[in-house]
Amino acid sequence: MTDQDPRTKHHADEFPTQQQPEQPGLTEPMDPAPDHGESSWTGRGRLQGRRALITGGDSGIGRAVAVAFAREGADVAIVHLPEEAEDAAETGRLVEEAGRRFHAMALDLTEEQSCIDAVAGAVEQLGGIDVLVNNAAYQRQRDGIEHMQVAEVDRVFRTNLVAAIVLAREAVPHMGPGASIISTTSIQAQEPSPGLLDYAMTKAALVAYTEALAQDLGERGIRVNAVAPGPIWTPLIPATDFPDEKVEQFGQDTPLGRAGQPVELAGAYVYLASEEASYVSGAVVPVTGGRGF
Repeated sequence: MTDQDPRTKHHADEFPTQQQPEQPGLTEPMDPAPDHGESSWTGRGRLQGRRALITGGDSGIGRAVAVAFAREGADVAIVHLPEEAEDAAETGRLVEEAGRRFHAMALDLTEEQSCIDAVAGAVEQLGGIDVLVNNAAYQRQRDGIEHMQVAEVDRVFRTNLVAAIVLAREAVPHMGPGASIISTTSIQAQEPSPGLLDYAMTKAALVAYTEALAQDLGERGIRVNAVAPGPIWTPLIPATDFPDEKVEQFGQDTPLGRAGQPVELAGAYVYLASEEASYVSGAVVPVTGGRGF
């Protein structure tokens, strides 16, 4: 069998002009539809019996991770915003189609109590937590420092960073040796865009979070890692207020010449959650289409 050319394996042309009026972005209006592995991911039992809590698991990278985890044998709980209920239901359908338990929670992770409730709900419904995936994120495009509003910056930090701290704090007492925490950082941690200043700051901080928490939890046998996506075609992109030309040319500046699809990250999360990565902790796995990290 000949391997597919990675430059053309997924959508490699310009994207049609499209904008979504506000976040959270939704999957249904996207053109082309993102690939979450619905028809391509085949499980091999690598996460059999695991119980995973995935924030932002309704769409994009989070949905791809939920699908892959379920097909690898894990039960899945996700956290999503109320506006994302339709996307969450589709994720649930895919998880249950794989024969695994599914639980969705509509919660705003900018609130500490919501993070506490998310962990409690996953423990109650799944019986525990073996894998925590800190994936929920928020970003806004801003044209210069003079347009930075404290309320928006606060939302970015609370969603992307503070929630990861609270979720880990609440989840760790329910996790035993062999459990793992995986966070979604970004190429923005090392190649920050000026229009995404606060977002890039949080993603860089998640790298430090990963390295420090790995040292903290190593003595308990809990591994902590991160995945750093490059430009990935998710609802976050048309909902970020990017100029039309940036959406149209999204991902074409990578060495592989195209944006990535959510399914192309799922394998990194499965690996980090599995026994195959038993000696991997404090690491950041880049999935960037060739851009350095």
